Parts: sequence; C-alpha cells; structure tokens
Amino acid sequence: MAEPVPLPADPMELKTLEYRPVKVRGHFDHSKELYMMPRTLVDPAREAQEAGRLTSSVQSGAYVITPFHCTDLGVTILVNRGFVPRKKVNPDTRRKGQIEGEVDLVGMVRLTETRKPFVPENNPERNHWHYRDLDAMAKLTGADPIFIDADFKSTVPGGPIGGQTRVTLRNEHLQYILTWYGLCAATSYLWFKKFMRRTPGL
Repeated sequence: MAEPVPLPADPMELKTLEYRPVKVRGHFDHSKELYMMPRTLVDPAREAQEAGRLTSSVQSGAYVITPFHCTDLGVTILVNRGFVPRKKVNPDTRRKGQIEGEVDLVGMVRLTETRKPFVPENNPERNHWHYRDLDAMAKLTGADPIFIDADFKSTVPGGPIGGQTRVTLRNEHLQYILTWYGLCAATSYLWFKKFMRRTPGL
C-alpha cells in the first residue's frame, strides 16, 4: 500500500485520490453516528478459506460512519470506523470502543456513490444507509462531503473493526459487449438488405 499523505485542504483534489491512503488528526463526534447496513465483515483470510464453499460463516452487521473534526484543517469529515455485528449497532452496547480525545488516523479516500439497480433507497429518517451519498450524509451530520475508510490499525477493543475497504474498479466490459453486438447486428441487417432481397415474382 502507498504511504499515506496528509488529507488535502482542497476537496477538489480528492476526486483523483480514491483508494489513496491519507492521514488525519482530530476527534470523533459519536453523537452523530450513521449506519451503512446490511454489511458483512471484510476478512480476506476467512474469505480465502471459504472460497468455493456452498455455505459461509459470514456475519451481518453495519459499518459505523462517524463525523471526525480534523484539528489542522478545521473541517469535519466522515470516517467509516468499520464493521460491528448487528447486536452491536447500538452505541450503548460498545461504550468502550467510543474513542475520546484527539487521535491520529489513516484511511482510504472514498468518493460518493450513485444508487445501483436493486439497491434500496437510503432512509435517513431511520439512519439506514445502503450506499454512500456524501451530500446527504454531510447535510445530516453537519460535516463536509469527505469520506475515508479507517484502516485496520484504527481498531480498538470493543469498537468497530477497521480496514473495511473493498476495492471496486470500474468495469466497462458490458458496454463494450453491447457496442460490438450492436455494430454486428447493424452490419448484418445492411448486408441482408443489399444481397438477400427476395427475387421479384417469387
């Protein structure tokens, strides 16, 4: 993984930094937690062991998104602190993990998402978030629309498990397939029209 760089002061720079590790210093505001759910724990070792199995021991829960005031920059960002099982979503069940005071964090920059087909709408009233809508999340919490996934080293006893980044690269294979099949169909139609017209009188 690349060496973390300080979080840029200019939010426009972040558009080219997705999946880039950055470092910040500041404190959490646990009173405004958001929950992305349902989610499962990113655990590469377990996933490798269970590859090819019909059943899995995966546990359902949520990602805990917490406003984080960056002392040096004077801005508040959103931090995905990590995964908690469903029974630990309520912060009263994990008081030991609610970090107080200033801390140093390293995390991956994440950009906003658009809702994919079949993904439910976000429900801010119930605090259920299915995808990263940074503008809506920022508006609700009073933060800036800046989001990082805290790394695994941020994990504290009783708190969320950090390091919950799944790298998803843009996939344009379907677009290529549709383009080439469309060209093929158009070419076939023109060829048929030119050479396979019915003979008059038949």
